[in-house]
Amino acid sequence: MKGSWIIVGALTAAVIGSGYWGYTQHRDLKEMNLRAENNYQRAFNELTYDVDLLHDKIGTTLAMNSRTSLSPALADVWRISIQSKSDIAQLPLKFVPFDKTQAFLTGVANFSYKTAVRDLEKEPLTNQEYNSLRGMYQTAEKIQDGLRGVQTNIMNKNLSWIDVSQMSEESKASRDNSIIDGFNNIEKTKATTEQDFGPTFTNGQDESKGLRKLTGKKINGNEAKKIAQDFVPLKNVSKIQVTKSNNDRFEPFYALSMAHNNPTADTYMQITETAGLPIFFITTRTINKQQISLDDAVKKGLNYLNSKNYKDMELYDSSQYDTIGVLQYVKSVNNVRIYPESIQLKVALDNGQIIGFNAKNYITSNHVRTIPTPKLTLEQARAKLNKNVKVEEERLAILLNDFNKEILTYEFLGTYNNDTFDIYINAMNGREEKVKKL
Repeated sequence: MKGSWIIVGALTAAVIGSGYWGYTQHRDLKEMNLRAENNYQRAFNELTYDVDLLHDKIGTTLAMNSRTSLSPALADVWRISIQSKSDIAQLPLKFVPFDKTQAFLTGVANFSYKTAVRDLEKEPLTNQEYNSLRGMYQTAEKIQDGLRGVQTNIMNKNLSWIDVSQMSEESKASRDNSIIDGFNNIEKTKATTEQDFGPTFTNGQDESKGLRKLTGKKINGNEAKKIAQDFVPLKNVSKIQVTKSNNDRFEPFYALSMAHNNPTADTYMQITETAGLPIFFITTRTINKQQISLDDAVKKGLNYLNSKNYKDMELYDSSQYDTIGVLQYVKSVNNVRIYPESIQLKVALDNGQIIGFNAKNYITSNHVRTIPTPKLTLEQARAKLNKNVKVEEERLAILLNDFNKEILTYEFLGTYNNDTFDIYINAMNGREEKVKKL
């Protein structure tokens, strides 16, 4: 009899333990979904606001007569269009075709940048460029109206972005697809598909172009899971979900969501189907008091890249935001920096763990290249600099110009009036290609 009570007690404890485990799993998943839903709502509301602002700013440029006012106004248009693309990137639109709208925003950014930086006193806007601006204004208004319609549906029907993120291309469940339908209607806007950006726009800005040229073995969903678990430093994965993109225009990828225990954390990751290359991942967890320096984080980041077979990388830039280090590494071949092949890392400064990784530029640009011989000497290139700039460092570097073409430059790190600048002089013709304040 005593043995029976022991068995009953053991079974009861097992049932209670199983129930508690199931409850904590449900609670953790609910909390994770709530955080994700709040982030999606924030990104969408910011997108709606930014497109409203973009429409107003483009309208302002059309009303201007002063060329001195037009350049900063166009710079605002450029900034807002870039921000709008950033908002879109934070939304779960893996299964929603939104490429034409993003291409429109890229075109607006390219047009406004190219016109803002030129001397409009010597080269005022042409009639064709004004016509392009008018077309952008009309298209922005249509996108604005579409986003407001989606926003109204979300509020009136209490719709969830989590439902959008969890829908697969095979899903036949009868649910309210007002969000997806709204985005599809925006994408079908006639003006969006037929926008003319004039001669200043180049299709070389297509950000996903390089991902369509990958070669190698195609991986399946289970292989993607294994790559993700090996690649992400935070282990103790309690749950992992994987979905596959369905946009035939671009290189297919797997999107993975991972929940971690001890510590509690969430990771989102994308991996290419061809060759199984990690595109990016981001881990969200509580970050405690800083314990390591930014310099230590730089070393840990480089060790991590080496361990994942990203060779010949060196630090280009580092910044600290509270208890997170943001590090930019670039490839260096024979002392020539290859800036298109860049990787960005986020490092938690409580324990040095890698919590963010972005290698999209690296994947897009990584190939065996022949570095040309400069036509200018280092001294000839240095002579092109402002004489008041004090040069601290100098090297050869390859970067992308405004037309998305690789060019060989001399890079000069210099100071002027207590400010530091990166200045790039074309190694073939001596033209000043880019000046960046650090």
